[in-house]
Amino acid sequence: MRLVAALIDLYSLVVLAAVVMSWVRADRRHPLVKAVYRLTEPVLAPIRRALPLVAGLDFAPLVLLIALRVLRSLW
Repeated sequence: MRLVAALIDLYSLVVLAAVVMSWVRADRRHPLVKAVYRLTEPVLAPIRRALPLVAGLDFAPLVLLIALRVLRSLW
């Protein structure tokens, strides 16, 4: 049980890293940026398709982080 909670927490940090990288416009060719993108984009892409942009802002990471918190509280 603790392992699942720790993995959810770790993935939440990866999602936050993706958000920060998008703000600073990190070079997508960098290996760390590629790894974060590969870990987050398969989950964020369907959320983005379901949510419209609001004033040009992407709320998909926020929705994912809330879902991860709910999932963690259920564990």
